[in-house]
Amino acid sequence: MLKSLITASVLLGIATASLPAQAQTLCNKRSNVVLQLSEKYGEVSNGAGVQSATQVIELWSSQKTGSWTIIASRADGISCILATGR
Repeated sequence: MLKSLITASVLLGIATASLPAQAQTLCNKRSNVVLQLSEKYGEVSNGAGVQSATQVIELWSSQKTGSWTIIASRADGISCILATGR
């Protein structure tokens, strides 16, 4: 799990540094984001880390397809996609 958190941190840093501000996030209710990640992409949660008192960073991935997604889940029930890849 520590390896996943380190990987997520590095990827998050790269993703947020290289994208224009308007392209950095796509947000929706956490339940909708999780449903899409699991049903459409076959991804499962592989780790999470607390970013602040109101936000958790999560790494989702699929061993079958090789896809991965990093999301930030806020205390208000909203999750934002920060980075994706294969």
